[in-house]
Amino acid sequence: MSGEKKTNVFENRNYRLVFLGALVSESGALLYSFAVSFYILQISENNAFLQGLYLAFCGAALLLLTPVGGVLGDRVNKAKIMYVCDFIKGGMIILATVLMMIFPEPAAHIVILFILGILGNMVSGIFEPAAGAILPNIVQPEQLQQANAYFSIKTSTESILGVVLAGILYAALPINALFMAVGACFIASGISEMLIRYTYTPSSEPLTLRLAVSDMKEGIHYLRGQKAIMAILGSALFINFFFTPVTGNFIPFFIRTDLEIAPAYLFDSVLKPELWSSVFSVCIGSSSLIGAVMMSAAEQQEKCGLKVAKRLCIFSGVMTALAVGYWRLVASGGSLNAFLLMFSAGCLAVGFLLSLINIPLNTAIQRSVERNMLSKVGSIMSVGSQGMIPIASVLAGAALQAFGCTMLLFICAAGFTITAVLLLTNRHVRLL
Repeated sequence: MSGEKKTNVFENRNYRLVFLGALVSESGALLYSFAVSFYILQISENNAFLQGLYLAFCGAALLLLTPVGGVLGDRVNKAKIMYVCDFIKGGMIILATVLMMIFPEPAAHIVILFILGILGNMVSGIFEPAAGAILPNIVQPEQLQQANAYFSIKTSTESILGVVLAGILYAALPINALFMAVGACFIASGISEMLIRYTYTPSSEPLTLRLAVSDMKEGIHYLRGQKAIMAILGSALFINFFFTPVTGNFIPFFIRTDLEIAPAYLFDSVLKPELWSSVFSVCIGSSSLIGAVMMSAAEQQEKCGLKVAKRLCIFSGVMTALAVGYWRLVASGGSLNAFLLMFSAGCLAVGFLLSLINIPLNTAIQRSVERNMLSKVGSIMSVGSQGMIPIASVLAGAALQAFGCTMLLFICAAGFTITAVLLLTNRHVRLL
């Protein structure tokens, strides 16, 4: 057993293929989401509500198909689901880019992006439950924390290098060229995932609508008996509700309305306004990378719930400080440069805490949930934790348009604090 623990998970061929596929496709997705956020604001004359509506439709499409993906993930070869979805998504992005070249009007681009966002997220709803449940099928149980930590390192590295590259490419290249590159990334990822092999037992029953509904009911019933996971799920619902507006709505709006109109700002000789979004992402990615490296070498613990709850309380303190900072330094005319430095420091803290929260939680859930239930449970948790994100995106866009950034940030900070305190005081969380 001790010899197995010393084996690095990268010696596993299947893990390398999953890791490589995720690296390529997620890099493309990061480039796409960065470009779309700014491009919609650019062609709609900073219409924050339209941007929020786009995010809401995409989130709703993801949630709609995620339960279907959960059922498929437990009954169909997970690797096959992954590469088919990546091929479809890559093809759709390339087709949409061609249509944008044929119809160059801004209104046409908005329509195309909305349709692509909805269809693409429907495909992601099928993809994500299978991708999220494949690791326990291809790595040893004692290697799960290391496997999850390496994935977190990958995500952090993408945040550092990918977002910087995205900011540079967005400023230097036509939007069509960026989207073509994204489509190629998804196709390359699908090719890698086609080579994954693991022991898979096909379901003896043909998949029907009745059987799918029965599977989802089984997954819900199973989750209801997992009190600690249910507590985490409820907290994740509100964490996402209050954090999504900060990253998805506030940052692009702040850059387009506060930073771009400023006569001068920090490092304006080398950083265009959009590149400050990359700076924030680099800060999150750098500190998240450090946290992930620490977790990859740390001993896998039996229980992590209480530690995670305490770290979330620290997270809420950081969000409160950033809300106060914007109010005093930007809205009240204090110092835009000081807020840029403060927000960058806050992003460093957020990234580090994200690794220390997400990696232990993902590992604990993967270990405690039965393997043949992972995709269903994962899809239900995804729907449960992200169910209010579309509403949050719309409400955040409307709040920005009507009241500005200060009110939005204070509401999000208050929501974070209440959620963190409730999780800390929940006795079931200590058992996870």
